[in-house]
Amino acid sequence: MRVLLVEDDNILGSSLKKALEKHAYGVDWMRDGESGLEAAEHSHFAAIVLDINLPQLSGMEVLRRIRQRGNSVPVLLLTAMDSVRQKVEGLDEGADDYLVKPFDLDELLARLRALIRRRDGRTESVIRCGDVEVDPSAMVARKGNVQVHTTAKEFHLLKLLMERSGRYVTKNDIEYALYDAENTVESNTIEVTIYNLRKKLGTDFIKSIRGVGYMIER
Repeated sequence: MRVLLVEDDNILGSSLKKALEKHAYGVDWMRDGESGLEAAEHSHFAAIVLDINLPQLSGMEVLRRIRQRGNSVPVLLLTAMDSVRQKVEGLDEGADDYLVKPFDLDELLARLRALIRRRDGRTESVIRCGDVEVDPSAMVARKGNVQVHTTAKEFHLLKLLMERSGRYVTKNDIEYALYDAENTVESNTIEVTIYNLRKKLGTDFIKSIRGVGYMIER
């Protein structure tokens, strides 16, 4: 699941990128409003984390233009000012939620999960397919109520396939969702990860068609 992060502070941006990647998100990090707007217009994201105070183009103007162009992607605003006026303006321009700096990282992750759940029409964070479930907030997978020990790569890929259950997900889609442009994906990484998941969850749990992709049934 891919997130656009627009934040000009290098220390905060780097910390947020690492935290989001640790919790199964692919992250595109832009450091100014112009680059953030261009990315939002040319790529599909599950959500946008958008700082208000940005160089070149303010976060509020980025949000305004995103909505004017009919893009309904969930947007979480970050602001350094605890101003009611600014919060109201952001919500009126189409923001879905906001956080005031400094904020707790766990709260940001929880709010982001809630925005994406609402976008997907889900009301709870745990995702279930058959007797397998994943809990993104705890980064835990279970089969028949027994915890399955997975690596970070395995958990991220399992979560992605379960979120898109009932549909085939191509290798390109997986690479786009789980890896950013700065990381090179080895040719057999996805195949090896699928093989390991099948050993842990059952050979028939993840279906595949050569040249089409992978799928978990609903």
